[in-house]
Amino acid sequence: MTENTSDAILARMLALHPKIIDLTLDRMWRLLGALDHPERKLPSVIHLAGTNGKGSTQAMIRAGLEGAGKSVHAYTSPHLARFHERIRLAGTLIGEAHLTEVLDECWEANNRENITYFEITTCAALLAFARSKADYTLLEVGLGGRLDATNVIDAPELTVITPVSKDHEQFLGDTVAKIAAEKAGIIKRGVPVIVGPQPDEAMDVIEATASKLGAPLIAYGQHWHVWEERGRLVFQDETGLLDLPLPALPGAHQIQNAGAAIAALRHLGCDEAACEAAMRDVFWPARMMRMREGPLVEAAPDAELWLDGGHNAAAGEALGAHLASLPKRPTFLICGMLNTKDVGGYMAPLAAQAEALHAVPIPGEAATLSAAETAAAAQAAGLTAQEADGVEAALAAIVAQNPNARVLICGSLYLAGHVLRSNG
Repeated sequence: MTENTSDAILARMLALHPKIIDLTLDRMWRLLGALDHPERKLPSVIHLAGTNGKGSTQAMIRAGLEGAGKSVHAYTSPHLARFHERIRLAGTLIGEAHLTEVLDECWEANNRENITYFEITTCAALLAFARSKADYTLLEVGLGGRLDATNVIDAPELTVITPVSKDHEQFLGDTVAKIAAEKAGIIKRGVPVIVGPQPDEAMDVIEATASKLGAPLIAYGQHWHVWEERGRLVFQDETGLLDLPLPALPGAHQIQNAGAAIAALRHLGCDEAACEAAMRDVFWPARMMRMREGPLVEAAPDAELWLDGGHNAAAGEALGAHLASLPKRPTFLICGMLNTKDVGGYMAPLAAQAEALHAVPIPGEAATLSAAETAAAAQAAGLTAQEADGVEAALAAIVAQNPNARVLICGSLYLAGHVLRSNG
């Protein structure tokens, strides 16, 4: 190969399949076979699916396991600033040399056969995990579950399904029940499944799948409960009550994610100290993250800057509730979204919490909505809206009129990634 860097190999991998998303496991099985089945050589696997909260829940489980002295591999997507973020080996992001090595090996083993970018890079992650010692492997589903590239583990130690709602309907189905059926595809025969709060139609599907496969169900509202009380998180299951600090990730919705993480940790035999570490030490970027340094902060020194990558209706509801809980302050949104999302559903819960929205395109994304389209959707949702060329221009316009404003940059993980890269 003429170039031997991870970026060069990843660029070539993008051209191996005409579609970004093409849900099937056939190509995965072919390449994993050529690689001598690394998926069969992983440390104990915890597999997570769900529409919202799976990344945060995974991060809390990892913090808890590491707090208990365990070493943990973790796989997540998409990345924000660098691809390396997707693959964490025993607590440390994969290095450039190691990433290049496994990508190159997967490229050669694939022999230029048709395969999606996510599939071949997932194979690279599994290869890296199989060759590195750890106690656990945390795998986050990319899309759906049943036909997701991560769903190649025959016998995980545990599966987790976080809240299910509408998103990616063009791939997963147009009802919550259909989407839940795809998420429930990660449930394996006899393997316990932790289930977060669900709409009834989703819970019915998950329960039926678990029953059919003889998978013990550990479900919110039945086998465990979680709530906030006097600034603390209270968790209760069949073995007793835990009084813990609130999770370091802000937002009332993180209480539910924390409950699923604690239920998982308790099932794995972790003690109260590990559960406390899960709350105290968790970090997950671009989830209602306060920005405290960098060029954007310097450009608006008196403003309060936040960044969030949520992008569906449920995320909009969670953001709206969190904004409502903050001390009163004039609040403005800088928003960019993809044309595959329910833009109106996302924006409607935010309308009552914001003075105005500044619409921006997402740089480098073919599927971005234009600023004009995003502004029109915001106006239809009841927001005062105007267009801007980019985040920097939008922020400048806001602080010129409201130097002490609260500013939330939101609408897409891809926009959040752009902000993190440019503000680094």
